[in-house]
Amino acid sequence: MGLTPEHWASLRRQAQLWSGKRLRDVVAAETGRAGTCALEVGPIYANFARQRIDAAATRELFGLARQAGVPAALRRLFDGAQVNTSEQRPALHTALRSGLGEGVLAHEARRLALDARGQMDRLHQAVLDSGVTDVVNVGIGGSDLGPRLAVDALRDFHDGRLRVHFLSNVDGSAAQLLLSGLDPARTAAILVSKSFGTQETLLNGGILRDWMSGSERLYAVSANLERTLAFGIPGERVLPMWDWVGGRYSLWSAVGFALQLAIGRDHFEDMLGGAARMDQHALETPIESNLAIWHALMGVWNRNALGHASHAILPYDERLALLPAYLQQLVMESLGKCVRTDGTPVLGATVPVLWGGAGTNAQHSFFQALHQGTDPVPADFIGVVRPAHAYAESHQVLLANLLAQSQALANGAVAEDAQKAYPGDRPSSLFLLDELTPHAFGALLAMYEHSVYVQSVLWGINAFDQWGVELGKQIAGELLPAVADVRVEAADPVTRALLARINSRR
Repeated sequence: MGLTPEHWASLRRQAQLWSGKRLRDVVAAETGRAGTCALEVGPIYANFARQRIDAAATRELFGLARQAGVPAALRRLFDGAQVNTSEQRPALHTALRSGLGEGVLAHEARRLALDARGQMDRLHQAVLDSGVTDVVNVGIGGSDLGPRLAVDALRDFHDGRLRVHFLSNVDGSAAQLLLSGLDPARTAAILVSKSFGTQETLLNGGILRDWMSGSERLYAVSANLERTLAFGIPGERVLPMWDWVGGRYSLWSAVGFALQLAIGRDHFEDMLGGAARMDQHALETPIESNLAIWHALMGVWNRNALGHASHAILPYDERLALLPAYLQQLVMESLGKCVRTDGTPVLGATVPVLWGGAGTNAQHSFFQALHQGTDPVPADFIGVVRPAHAYAESHQVLLANLLAQSQALANGAVAEDAQKAYPGDRPSSLFLLDELTPHAFGALLAMYEHSVYVQSVLWGINAFDQWGVELGKQIAGELLPAVADVRVEAADPVTRALLARINSRR
């Protein structure tokens, strides 16, 4: 059920001890802090030394994680317990990449995942044999964000045989722009929708089907074979989805088929291996040296003890430019809850607003607010030590900026002119990947997944449902007749006025 009111009060008391303290002074006073607040897991090095927390509060957080049963909760996740309580389902995305779960459900999920990998390999070869040059992934939300990020992030590992594109927005402008550069005779499409009832995906899929003059080069990833067949996609061209994998956790499944087409089977397996390595670390490593738990605890400390309402994701690598958008869904859809699993209100604030952008572009956009704004914004800085290009000076400048921004936010700077002073005390964590490989990429995303789950355990909320997205979709369906036909009147008075305005300008 998460932490108690007494736990939250204890965190606030710890935070009050920071009154008058400066982060740079605490770092200087705690001998070896840069080392004691650092963890290394496979290809990921993480440093939490610039979080606005001292050793005593960190130890208290470890104790709270233990009292909340975090290690046991992670075991339940892997073993297939019904952690998605509102839908009475397990969340077995870990079975897609590692066989660490115990029990019948976890073993069956692993078997199904391996069977699906074989199906992906066969369809991969079929696509190559068909002679197409371009593949369009049609999906939205988790059926788009994960594969889109991965295809972009792992561009240096594309095998060059197929170009992969993405179509998600129901806005027809997106389809028009994409299709204007493709040949319908040399293009295939993958429609990704668990229910095969997602409005945006079906509309865009219909546009592609008409544009290609048929469905013989259409593939699907779905749990609804009846609907895919009705759309013109037979079962042998459909890859499976299951109700025990949520969309935002589904990159590791056949939802990642577009990624496999781009980078090849071996690199896809390497990405799964990186995630599996992080799975083992999160499940088996004690709290005090567990990277996913550290990350989660820093998030809870910043949100509940220090009261920070937003969090920035700042990748200093252009290949990870889409990471903030991907993490917006993973974090905000999972943790954007105000009710606990027992139906009672949460005891404090939950998810911060997640946002960000790629450095150094972001420095010339919103960093002014990070440095001198009234509201401190905790941040995750992410860098890559060894680039995949030969422009050494460019990479040196990039790394210098990465290090400088983290330092400046933490330490600040004094000035005679108050407008030129930097308050400092802005907390951040810094993550370094040796290289941006499929293995490292998989480990990084899995770390964020486990951090999200740990935070949900501490808050006592369900990380695996998303009822908040349903109401707007329901109302949109009810309003569609009124948008399509001026003779149909909307019930809501403001919506009625807005429709009148739209109709008057058509």
